[in-house]
Amino acid sequence: MNERTFSFEYFPPKTPDGAEKLRAVRQTLAALKPKFFSVTFGAGGSTREGTMATVKEICAEGRVPAAPHLSCIGSTRANIRELLKEYQALGVRRIVALRGDQPSGSGPSSSGEFRFANELVEFMRAETGNQFHIEVAAYPEFHPQAHTPKDDLNAYVRKVKAGADSAITQFFFNADAYFRFVEDTRKLGAEVPVVPGIMPITNYMQLKNFSEKSSIDMPRWIEERLRGYGDDVASIRAFGLDVTVHMCEQLLTGGAPGLHFYSMNQAGPSMAVWQALKL
Repeated sequence: MNERTFSFEYFPPKTPDGAEKLRAVRQTLAALKPKFFSVTFGAGGSTREGTMATVKEICAEGRVPAAPHLSCIGSTRANIRELLKEYQALGVRRIVALRGDQPSGSGPSSSGEFRFANELVEFMRAETGNQFHIEVAAYPEFHPQAHTPKDDLNAYVRKVKAGADSAITQFFFNADAYFRFVEDTRKLGAEVPVVPGIMPITNYMQLKNFSEKSSIDMPRWIEERLRGYGDDVASIRAFGLDVTVHMCEQLLTGGAPGLHFYSMNQAGPSMAVWQALKL
């Protein structure tokens, strides 16, 4: 059996106070010895400087490898090439390659020289060979902009065949959706590891907004229970932990090759799931 991959995701902090808090979060989660810390990249490269600064700090700390996100919408081959060289110089060996979102208020003319993530993966392989482990995104419940489920599966397969080494999924609440996605894509020849993305449940409205924005199905029984707790934060977190841990157990027992935690720049929620799973 291959080694399981456990990892945590952060977003670049926007304030000095946020940066200081994230340093403490990384120190706490580094003690769990994850495979890597990933750092998000805003729409159209809007957090490029913040992403680079956070990655540099993680590399300087030297405790856990950094895996920056790199999105191609709004980018040119020249600036992607520049970023790849900077990451190589820092010793980065893993990158999460994404299509990314168009910055709000921008039109098609600002979309850059890439249209889809498979084009970015192809470019990275042509420029750097096998110097980077390339992660791509997977959508067990299908990308919200996909025309049909079949189109979405084929888009994922193109990313794998372009040279992706593994994938991380969008978060979800239904383990069956994950297993069906893996089964369907393997039938299409995409056999790289697919690591489930896990969003710890701590805030009902925040989770509802994230789910709606990404067209993720929140089961009615979960939504009604969370809504019913109102402002009872302790009950929301206790119920959320129970739901998340149960799903993670299903995933790992069923053969998932690890877990990727969307930390939201907090240590507590992901740590609680980790400890409950006895990882």
